[in-house]
Amino acid sequence: MASGSSPSQILCASFNQDNSFFSIGTKDGFKIFESRNGRLCYEKSLGGLSIAEMLFSSSLIAIVGSGENPSLSPRRLCLFNTATGSSLKELNFLTSIVAVRFNRKRLIVVLQEKTYIYDLNSIAILDEIDTVPNTKGLCAFAPNSEGCYLAIPASTNRGSVLVYNTLELQSHCQIDAHRSVLNALVFSSTGTYLATASEKGTIIRVHLVSQATKSYSFRRGTYSSTIYSLAFAPSLDIPDILISTSSSGSLHIFLLEASINGNRQNKLLGSVIPDSINDAFDPANHHVVHNIVPPGIKSYITVKSIENAPNSSSVLALRAIIYIITQNGYFREYVLQFAKLNESSWSLEREVNLLDVISDSSK
Repeated sequence: MASGSSPSQILCASFNQDNSFFSIGTKDGFKIFESRNGRLCYEKSLGGLSIAEMLFSSSLIAIVGSGENPSLSPRRLCLFNTATGSSLKELNFLTSIVAVRFNRKRLIVVLQEKTYIYDLNSIAILDEIDTVPNTKGLCAFAPNSEGCYLAIPASTNRGSVLVYNTLELQSHCQIDAHRSVLNALVFSSTGTYLATASEKGTIIRVHLVSQATKSYSFRRGTYSSTIYSLAFAPSLDIPDILISTSSSGSLHIFLLEASINGNRQNKLLGSVIPDSINDAFDPANHHVVHNIVPPGIKSYITVKSIENAPNSSSVLALRAIIYIITQNGYFREYVLQFAKLNESSWSLEREVNLLDVISDSSK
């Protein structure tokens, strides 16, 4: 670990829509790295940034200032072109921007009590949604889904989610996900499933978006923990796995496809078991890697790929490549291999100290 380095040097981090690159915002500006090797591809010194979101592998990146520099207001969104090193467009708002998401058709700007939807090509505003207070900027966007679904909190005292179709500009459904308020949201790559976690962090639920009342639950643990990041494996159907990181420092892996298919086969059993029991899945489909991140350090996680792995037994094994960015300045690539019967192994394939790159480039 980097000794004497301040965790606040990395103010934000995110993977692009296909996980091929990631960007970080720092007190000095932003940097773009290639995920497969951790190579620094681009950097720009502008001042402190609280948001830096890429558009796939294009030269367009959306940036928002942290407010430390008067020229980088947290109320101003800048669409920056890395090819020319200059701003393409700036949008100003009355209150601070807390989140930005976009794809090739839509630009989503989340404020604390409003969400704006723009046409990306013309930067024309298409819709304005009044929302409940959302100081954390909690949202999920499914850029590859047919409806380009957006999910945002719908309540300040319960874990309700509004799912909005940003192409048709209408509400798709509302999901009552948790009794406690929301703390994490993520769509599967096609927008078919939505995973949610509340502030308690003990239960993670996976919802079928087409049926707002249909959900599957996974117990992360008994004690409360702040969920920092959720991610599905890329898939055109049911994702093989769902992963999460939290303030406990552990990585949790849920075998989603095995759980859902197994649950469907046990409908008769489920009909005679109380919901509170039937709600949780077989623990054999839950794997944990402890101390993958220092406890209390915020992390950003994604599943790069997953495939069937050779296995000497008759039980199907899976091999997944996981990327993690930690707010104390590390990018790590892990290879995880696991089977259903509580058998799992992992290896650290790559570690890049992003703070070293920051300090080297600022000398």
